[in-house]
Amino acid sequence: MSQRLSISATIFLVLTVALGLYFAFAAVQGPSGILRRIQIESESAELAIERDRLKTEVDRMQNLTRRLSDEYLDIDLLDERAREVLGMARADEIILP
Repeated sequence: MSQRLSISATIFLVLTVALGLYFAFAAVQGPSGILRRIQIESESAELAIERDRLKTEVDRMQNLTRRLSDEYLDIDLLDERAREVLGMARADEIILP
């Protein structure tokens, strides 16, 4: 004789499987799931690279600012910046298009 599950046991089994599948899907695809975590880690790595690039740019600009300050004036840098801004060249310079 084979034993058959009662209707309530069958409904319980179906609900248990459905909940298990739902939670498995949520663990992979949900807002806190594995795929979202991978995406966040990737974005975090890209933002860290951008942060490092910007830090380098800020350091460069701070160096240029210091070199043009009253305490430490780099005459060559001042001359270069003035000619670039004013669009002027010295008589002994050749400008290439």
